[in-house]
Amino acid sequence: MLDSGIVSELDLALVHALQIRPRASWTDLASPLGATPVTLARRWDRLSALGLAWVTAVPGPAFSRGGCTAFVFVRCAPAARQRLAERIGRLREAVTVELVAASRTDLMLDVLAADLVGVHRFVSEELIPLPGVVDVEWVVATSLYAEGTRWRLGSLDPSQLSALGRSESGAAAGGSALDLGPADHALLDALVRDGRTRLADLAALTGSSAATVRRRLGRLTASGILAFRCDMAPAVSGLPVSVTFRGRAPVGEVNRLHRTLATLPECRLLAAVTGSANVLVTYWLRDIGSVQQRETAACAQLPSLDVTDRVLGVRTEKRMGHLLDGEGRRVGTCPIRPW
Repeated sequence: MLDSGIVSELDLALVHALQIRPRASWTDLASPLGATPVTLARRWDRLSALGLAWVTAVPGPAFSRGGCTAFVFVRCAPAARQRLAERIGRLREAVTVELVAASRTDLMLDVLAADLVGVHRFVSEELIPLPGVVDVEWVVATSLYAEGTRWRLGSLDPSQLSALGRSESGAAAGGSALDLGPADHALLDALVRDGRTRLADLAALTGSSAATVRRRLGRLTASGILAFRCDMAPAVSGLPVSVTFRGRAPVGEVNRLHRTLATLPECRLLAAVTGSANVLVTYWLRDIGSVQQRETAACAQLPSLDVTDRVLGVRTEKRMGHLLDGEGRRVGTCPIRPW
């Protein structure tokens, strides 16, 4: 439940604006949001300090061409759940780690690797040998129809959305391939920690000028290697319940999913995956009662969809490289490096 004493309407509008333009200046956001740059900066500093919202660098759309996204389901000894989640959270490849309630799963991981071999190596050499791991299943995303970079809070009105213009969070996936050097990796590591790090600070980090950094960032985003997203705690989203449905759909109908399930505002992730359950969809919901409602609605829209498992999130230990507390607030960072 959203606590109005913690998060104001301006805070919600600011977070939504940063989902659209994650690195926009406070001056650029001032007019659409009806506040001064100083006020916006102060509100963001408070949200960030409390771990309620943060901007981070993530792989851009080009990652789907060469990289590999996998979803890993881990069974473990009951007493080892929390300890194991914390240990897995320190592994770079496991970009998201969630404790869940399901019939055959205790932990659910989002894993990013350079290729299929990299996922296999991570699972077989780093994950399975960990004390407490009982069983592991993993599937690979063959198509991502919706994911966190595209999800929106829904706090801005049409005029504000129009004033903010086109999203800066990603780029077209058709950019040319780039060979990343040490300076590029240094930039990416810094931007995973804080996607709004100033150009001057990035320049000092890489020993270059602000103009050079600006060109590097432009090259990385234009090529589709780099994107940005604004994430938040449930106190901001007002959606404390996370549920992932796994299901089967006829191959010929899988591509229809993005016209149905992915268009719903609660849909955080929708992927076609390998395996007998070839559909995976995650919703952020207001309450437990909404879980059954969402499944019923999804099956009504897609009668051929057979839901085979319902994975209810209990706690998110890590989300896209950021460590969270029991209330979903950011408390630290374990940088990812899928590039």
